[in-house]
Amino acid sequence: MSHTKASAGIVVYNGADEAIEAAKSLLQHTKGVSLKVYLIDNNSPDGSAEKLKAQRFEGEVEVICLDKNVGFGSGHNTVLPLLDSDYHFIVNPDITLNEDTVSQLCTWLDANEGVVMATPRLAFPDGKEQYTAKRVPTFMALLARQLHIFKGVEKRYLMLDKDLTKPQEIQFCTGCFNVMRTDIFKEIGGFDESYFMYVEDADITRRAMQKGKVMYVPDVCVTHAWHRDANKKWKNFWMQIKSMFHYWKIWGFKFI
Repeated sequence: MSHTKASAGIVVYNGADEAIEAAKSLLQHTKGVSLKVYLIDNNSPDGSAEKLKAQRFEGEVEVICLDKNVGFGSGHNTVLPLLDSDYHFIVNPDITLNEDTVSQLCTWLDANEGVVMATPRLAFPDGKEQYTAKRVPTFMALLARQLHIFKGVEKRYLMLDKDLTKPQEIQFCTGCFNVMRTDIFKEIGGFDESYFMYVEDADITRRAMQKGKVMYVPDVCVTHAWHRDANKKWKNFWMQIKSMFHYWKIWGFKFI
């Protein structure tokens, strides 16, 4: 094992069992670097906090229970003052590892000093590609993704005009699984807490890009169940639209 230290944050709102499995998957497969996992419960009403605290893990895990639901980005920011790692991973509860992804990405970042943030290839449990390399989100791209129209716009947004079998510089690093140099994560202050949920990953990518390159690394892959709540619930869809307009207010509106 190298001397590299990695950390990972998983924000939980209901569904402790899934988050526990994600943490176990991280711990089980990470062999090349030391890893500490933080499980942050966002005041789940289903008793997830109690389940997380009662769980015994084979590895270093800290459970943090918040007294209110502060949202995705704010939940992840809870660990900022606690981190002493070299690399910090943002992980959704619906992520599963099939190999030592954490060590692979740490090694890749060691070899690519100009890169400050990266995301691997993501696949559905059946192995189908998720196409997570993205350009800056636009109004038409949002419509294309949500309503399954304007396929040409969607393909450009998903960078399907590029050779995605090779590492590519990207403008939008998915929040379901990514890694950032911990010093950069701290320097930019983590996520912008003015977002409650959705699009905060696009925002933090833009701020990371001011510090160095953000890359898609296809040689490394993780499994992502991808519940896509925004497509299932109108309330979440409208929350995503609200966050999108907040993003454009900060970074400038792009129609296409």
